[in-house]
Amino acid sequence: MFLLDVLDSTVKKLKSQTANVLTLTNLCLGGFAIIVGMNGNLNLSLLLIFIAALADRFDGMVARKFNIESELGKQLDSMSDIISFGVAPALLIYQGILSDFGAPGSFFTVFFMGCGAFRLARFNISENNGYFIGLPITAAGVLATLSFLAIPYLPPQSFLFIMMILSFLMVSPFKLRKV
Repeated sequence: MFLLDVLDSTVKKLKSQTANVLTLTNLCLGGFAIIVGMNGNLNLSLLLIFIAALADRFDGMVARKFNIESELGKQLDSMSDIISFGVAPALLIYQGILSDFGAPGSFFTVFFMGCGAFRLARFNISENNGYFIGLPITAAGVLATLSFLAIPYLPPQSFLFIMMILSFLMVSPFKLRKV
């Protein structure tokens, strides 16, 4: 009987941390995306950001399915998202093209990160009413990452514009229904 109680307790503890493990997986993938990108492996960085987006998608689903949503999980998710969808995509685009623009390229890289952080902070203090205010950082980060694939096909200046538009969309007041 004792062994079954211990096993049951252990399973409940593991289940309660499943979403946080997925969230930390997201964070680790974003961190590795930054490191490999700094070392010049931009294609692997891109792949890691996309896998981080999958982990981010599943952490919320798991938390809701197992009814294990928590304030800690919400904060951890935001900290992970700023790394995986704020810093990693911005540095990927910076390494891929924006570094050629000097100060303006640096500015729009950091501006994207700052707008992402602002958007996450605003989300964390707002009530969950079925809508996002502004473009979620995950979407902005994935779109920025996708734009990396267009570097050979678009004029270089367009990437300054893309980063600026995505940044403004994250902090804009429009409402977007959650799916």
